[in-house]
Amino acid sequence: MPAIIDKISDALHLHKKPAFDAKKVTVIFVLGGPGAGKGTQCARLVEDFGFCHLSAGDLLRAEQNREGSQYGELIRTCIKEGTIVPMEVTVKLLENAMRAAIDEKRTGDGWADGQGRFLIDGFPRKMDQAEMFEHTVCPASAVLFFTTTEEVMLDRLLERGKTSGREDDNAESIKKRFVTYKEQTMPVIEHYAKVGKVVEIDSSVSIEEVHQKANTAIQKLFTDSVAKTA
Repeated sequence: MPAIIDKISDALHLHKKPAFDAKKVTVIFVLGGPGAGKGTQCARLVEDFGFCHLSAGDLLRAEQNREGSQYGELIRTCIKEGTIVPMEVTVKLLENAMRAAIDEKRTGDGWADGQGRFLIDGFPRKMDQAEMFEHTVCPASAVLFFTTTEEVMLDRLLERGKTSGREDDNAESIKKRFVTYKEQTMPVIEHYAKVGKVVEIDSSVSIEEVHQKANTAIQKLFTDSVAKTA
């Protein structure tokens, strides 16, 4: 592990409590296989509820190309091979992005007095990532789990690859990502399901149908949250 990752890990573990108060900051993890439609639905939910949408993958891709990045090469290698970037890097990038969004003092529901609403897309991909994020950044309120078949996901990703320019939108990388997802991310979803935090949504149907189900799930989450604090 590079020295820079050791430093990030030490800094994260210095937190005696999470960086953000779960009573003020709402974090919803958005999970599902590659090509399950997470990004498409997150964009809709941002419009509906004023979330800040953070894609772990987008943050990592931006960091790999950032001039002067000390772990850009490491990120590039992981993305190309379909493996998971060391969690210390991903968690720190997410924390920084959340703090920047709150510091912007956005307006709208859920953004007054240091509050914030976040959809974190494609994270956590491993159980240790989930544990580190919840202990050092903020506990998650829920997990939106978009599910469909590998055939549907493969078709979507190959179609996206025609225009996305992403190095991992090719058949070889996609197959590796499917294996990583089943072996490492599904246990995360199973963990949150056991504690009653998973909302499973079939994303094989139309974008509009999926959006309606996701919208209803978020509305219920906020209604239940208000009821608990009343």
